[in-house]
Amino acid sequence: MSAQKKRTFQIEAFKHRVVVDPKYAEKTWKILEHAIHEIYNHNSSGLSFEELYSGLVGVLELEKVRASKRKFQIGPLKRQNMMDPNYADKAWKTLEEGIHEIYNHNISELSFEELYRNAYNMVLHKFGEKLYSGLVLTMTHHLEVISKSIDAAQGGLFLEELNRKWAEHNKALQMIRDILMYMDRTFIPSTHKTPVYELGLNLWRDNIIHSSKIQTRLQDTLLDLVLRERTGEVINRGLMRNVIKMLMDLGSSVYQDDFEKHFLEVSADFYRAESQQFIECCDCGEYLKKAERRLNEEMERVSHYLDAKSEVKITSVVENEMVESHMQRLVHMENSGLVNMLVNDKYDDLKRMYSLFRRVPTGLYIIRDVMTSHIRNTGKQLVTDPERLKDPVDFVQRLLDEKDKNDKIINLAFNNDKTFQNALNSSFEYFINLNSRSPEFISLFVDDKLRKGLKGVSEEDVEIVLDKVMMLFRYLQEKDVFEKYYKQHLAKRLLSGKTVSDDAERSLIVKLKTECGYQFTSKLEGMFTDMKTSEDTMQGFYASPFAETGDSPTLAVQVLTTGSWPTQPSATCNLPAEILGVCEKFRSYYLGTHTGRRLSWQTNMGTADLKATFGRGQKHELNVSTHQMCVLMLFNNADRLTYKETEQATEIPASDLKRCLQSMACVKGKNILRKEPMSKDIAEDDAFFVNDKFSSKFYKVKIGTVVAQRESEPENQETRQRVEEDRKPQIEAAIVRIMKSRRVLDHNNIVAEVTKQLQSRFLPSPVLIKKRIESLIEREFLERDKVDRRLYRYLA
Repeated sequence: MSAQKKRTFQIEAFKHRVVVDPKYAEKTWKILEHAIHEIYNHNSSGLSFEELYSGLVGVLELEKVRASKRKFQIGPLKRQNMMDPNYADKAWKTLEEGIHEIYNHNISELSFEELYRNAYNMVLHKFGEKLYSGLVLTMTHHLEVISKSIDAAQGGLFLEELNRKWAEHNKALQMIRDILMYMDRTFIPSTHKTPVYELGLNLWRDNIIHSSKIQTRLQDTLLDLVLRERTGEVINRGLMRNVIKMLMDLGSSVYQDDFEKHFLEVSADFYRAESQQFIECCDCGEYLKKAERRLNEEMERVSHYLDAKSEVKITSVVENEMVESHMQRLVHMENSGLVNMLVNDKYDDLKRMYSLFRRVPTGLYIIRDVMTSHIRNTGKQLVTDPERLKDPVDFVQRLLDEKDKNDKIINLAFNNDKTFQNALNSSFEYFINLNSRSPEFISLFVDDKLRKGLKGVSEEDVEIVLDKVMMLFRYLQEKDVFEKYYKQHLAKRLLSGKTVSDDAERSLIVKLKTECGYQFTSKLEGMFTDMKTSEDTMQGFYASPFAETGDSPTLAVQVLTTGSWPTQPSATCNLPAEILGVCEKFRSYYLGTHTGRRLSWQTNMGTADLKATFGRGQKHELNVSTHQMCVLMLFNNADRLTYKETEQATEIPASDLKRCLQSMACVKGKNILRKEPMSKDIAEDDAFFVNDKFSSKFYKVKIGTVVAQRESEPENQETRQRVEEDRKPQIEAAIVRIMKSRRVLDHNNIVAEVTKQLQSRFLPSPVLIKKRIESLIEREFLERDKVDRRLYRYLA
């Protein structure tokens, strides 16, 4: 065999060539070019050096293939060389030296390709465990040296050294990770070991942060810097941010256990002591400013150098120690607490209190309860003060002012909070209904505004006033009482022609209709209809033969439908003969044109214009009421009349006659009569005669009747009785409606259902409902169950 010649073989090139992408080299170069730019821009952390190396090798191999000849010789199979048994040790030695050089900042002479290849081959030839354990030992050794360097730093240099070493360790860790990338991708997942970068972080945590010499010192240094910043010193926030971020990068548990937990404990102690100091020396407004400033400081501190998740925790500490612990004392603080702020319209302080208290669970409840109590007490004093009740218009205006004041507070200070608005409404409803005369006074307020109070006011302002009135109206539980008074006052305005604006009158009726329904306003609308119809009736009367009265007085009649107007049965007074004649002519005309109708004169609601000549020949035209006219006409035939004689001649009811005489004899500037003896009140033995010395700079003089702005107590009781009578059929109708649909129902449920149905008009008392049920049983609309006496059955 040895004597034989060496045999050679010639092999032709394979006919089927492997096609290579013609742009492979160009694409690979673009990847390499991009990587070079990133390295110069210090963004190498995201690069894959293994991928770059592979691409470079691929281009070189492609170039070799292109340059080589197609023909080549294959010699006999040579015996394969065995791997150097010391290869792993040599490779690791190279890698270890490389790691040392990286940590010593001598990377300029390193061949990262060679280091990567060594690490690659060690893993490929099953030396991954040796590589990994050697890495741990080498990094641990360097970190022990770093730990001593950090510990040796004194004072303010401690954190700076820690921060610098952390940055260097991070940079070194990135390079080591790139060199050991193949191990990271293959060996580590298969053996479930910690990846290289995470391993470096864990070793830093164990050897540096949790070092017995550094751990406590680091905590104390960080907390001391926070304390110094809280007391007004300026600290290096950038350094703090870097160190805190280091703790966060090492894991949330490191940040929480090594800093956040202690930070929150120390903060709680700090704010507990500070809040106690503030509460002793500051008033409520000043304390709230300090608490707000501290809260903002902590939120700013979080945004600058703490973990964003710490914001909820540290603000909770401030809220608990500075707000929640002192809420009761703050709101009740004498001369500066919540009530003082409400009384003095301290909107900024109230807004601050609302903003702080809403952060704690029961904060807003406390503010709302104190505010509600204050409003109820203030309102109760307002509606029960006898002095305030003397002027109903002023009484209602004060209610409106109080509502405006509190609305403004809720809007400006309490963020228009609906729960506060509901509390305000509840409070107003409570104290307005403490005074049974509130419905009457609100109606008198409307009457005053629609008579004279809204003259020269724009339509928008009129609507604002009416809306405010409607707001008070909604608080009334006895809306039917308001309706009773409103109807009386509206009637007087319409009949005397004293209303400021028909549009305003109709606007209010529309609002009442929207609030309470058609039934509530149908009669009010009927009053306006009657006024229009009366105008047409008078035109027809004066166009008829009945109007040919010669020198008789001119008559203007308003024909009122009995059901629509609040006409009370009253004794008709004795009209003068001159008036009586023309009244009879109108009666004949009206009954002749309308069949099935009956007219009754309401003399207490009319007016008259009289021409009078006084002692010095001075002439005036007097505008008086019908009752005043009847009294004055008596003096055409008598110079002196006693009260008794006047009462017998006119038959005017005593209360009306006294008011009538009082307005003509006791009002300065309008005293067309004189009385003996002179006094403000009318007595039954008084005597009256014409005041010859009466004079006025006006030709037309209006002699108003002294009308009580509010009803006297007997009149009020009479009105109440009429209202109670009106309620009875409404309650009965509601009971019948309910029983008709339910057929059988127990007593408590009937009371609840009736109250629910009627509460838009009034709140019926359970006693009154029970009486109406008894009445319906007597009239056989209902019957009691024979077994259960609390059950009622409807009888069809």
